[in-house]
Amino acid sequence: MRIGEIAALVGLTTRAIRHYHHVGLLPEPERRPNGYRTYSVRDAVLLARVRRLTELGLGLDEVRDVLADDAGRELADVLEELDADLARQEAAIRERRRRLGALLAEPPGTTGPVSPALAALLAQAPRTDSPSAAKDREYLTLLDAASTGNQEVFALFGRLIADPAVAELYERLDALAEAPVDDPRIAPLAADLAAAVPEELFAAIPEDGAVVTGFKEALLAEYAPAQAEVVGRLMDAFVERSRG
Repeated sequence: MRIGEIAALVGLTTRAIRHYHHVGLLPEPERRPNGYRTYSVRDAVLLARVRRLTELGLGLDEVRDVLADDAGRELADVLEELDADLARQEAAIRERRRRLGALLAEPPGTTGPVSPALAALLAQAPRTDSPSAAKDREYLTLLDAASTGNQEVFALFGRLIADPAVAELYERLDALAEAPVDDPRIAPLAADLAAAVPEELFAAIPEDGAVVTGFKEALLAEYAPAQAEVVGRLMDAFVERSRG
C-alpha cells in the first residue's frame, strides 16, 4: 500500500503518518524503486492502534511506551494513569465552573469571588462614589488573589476604612485629579494618609513584600500626576515604616 492508501484505510492523514515517521513512532517502510513508500498490513494494524490510543488522550510518548515490545508499560497501566488524570481535570473544570457561576450570579460592578476575610472587609466599607476608594477596593482584590493578604492584614485594613476621617482623605485625593505635580496640597495629604494607617498594619507587612518589583510604577500609572505624587509618597512611607 502507498501512503495515501494506508491513510484512507486507518482514518489518518498522510501528514500525520509522516509526522509519526519523523518522531520515530512508526518505522520507515521499505521504498519501491520509484521512491514511494510501501506499507504492509502490519503497518496498518500499528497505525490503527496509534489512532485508537491518541483518541483516548494519550500523548505520543505514552503511545510509544505502549507499543514498545520490551520495556514499555502495559496498556492497562497507561490507561489507568490516563483515567486518573482525566478525573483530576474533570474536578478542576467543575471547580472553575463553580467559581464562574458565582461570578455570573453577582450584580454588575462587583469585584468577583473573594476570600471570606476580604468579603467581610468589603462588607463593612462605607458606601462611596469616590474613584480613589474604588481603586483601593480593586487593589485589595488583587492582594487577595495574589495570596499575599491574610485575615490579620484585612482586619487591620478594616480598622482603617472604618475611620470616618478616611472618607475625607479620599475626597482630598479625588480633588487632585486635575492638579499639577507641585500642588501644595500634595505633601499634607500624603502625611495625613500615612498618619491614618495603623502602626500594626505596617508591622504586618513583610519587609520584602511592601512593594513588589514593578508594581509601584504600574500602580502610579493608574493615577493622575498629582495623585500619583501622593500615592507614591504613601508607598514610600510603607516601605520605610515596614523596615522599621
